[in-house]
Amino acid sequence: MIRSVDIQQLQSGDFRFLARAITLVENDMPEGRHLLESLSFDKHVPLLGITGPPGAGKSSLVNALIGHLLKEGKKIGVIAVDPTSPFNFGSLLGDRIRMSEHFNNPNVYIRSLATRGSLGGLSARIFEVSDVMKHVGFDVILIETVGVGQSEVEIAGLADTTAVVLVPEAGDEVQTLKSGLMEIADVFVVNKSDREGADIFVKNLSALLHGRPQSEWEVPVLKTVATNQIGIETFWKAIDQHNQLNAGNERKLHLLSEKAFQLILSNRMRAIDRKELMENLKAQANKTGFNLYQFLREMYKI
Repeated sequence: MIRSVDIQQLQSGDFRFLARAITLVENDMPEGRHLLESLSFDKHVPLLGITGPPGAGKSSLVNALIGHLLKEGKKIGVIAVDPTSPFNFGSLLGDRIRMSEHFNNPNVYIRSLATRGSLGGLSARIFEVSDVMKHVGFDVILIETVGVGQSEVEIAGLADTTAVVLVPEAGDEVQTLKSGLMEIADVFVVNKSDREGADIFVKNLSALLHGRPQSEWEVPVLKTVATNQIGIETFWKAIDQHNQLNAGNERKLHLLSEKAFQLILSNRMRAIDRKELMENLKAQANKTGFNLYQFLREMYKI
């Protein structure tokens, strides 16, 4: 039995209370729902979403950014969303090894969350967990997504600032970016920029961005080599500038409405258990004349 956590314990900044609170919320326990309803939404803590395709170096970039922010005396929360196996529903937590040097730092809290079947590159409880973490006194919260292709645009509905991480080898695919990641990026980061073709890729990406509608924020394309701490300070300055620009009510309202929509959707889907769904399908799929749509109508009333 996991003991309950109240708002005063959470605000104490003790990571033990935070870990317990996240577990309560992530497992949708009554104590977790009670805690969520006691939260205040007055204090703004910037959420930085870091997304991009697998192999772009997102974990290395987060690790480098943590090191930079610690030098500035900041307290950092990290939510690292890990893929869940579609076969055994277990989480793959390998990327956390790259952040191991910060695990014991008293000003850093790193929590891995499993996607648990969510298709958008985020955990099903990411909204609730991020709200809980805002009450622990962090100066910034970093969210690293799985990186699952075009569906990772979901991060744009949660983060105050979204950084899309790419590598020079993505240059051949730059045209396809326009249909997905181009629209959600507040900052582009070309990581591993010491590789061949980085300058050409940055130039082409910048040219594509000039075709976007004019706005008060000009999306920068930055070069980093995260493993060598190159470009990290410039990256953080761009994030900080964007956070200050988008602190207005219109941006907050957009994020709040998107969060509300996702929470409603999640609540409506709460009764659907993927393991149970698979078992039900197993019992019916091999029968002669099986029809998926009839199955869904009869079993799930849709």
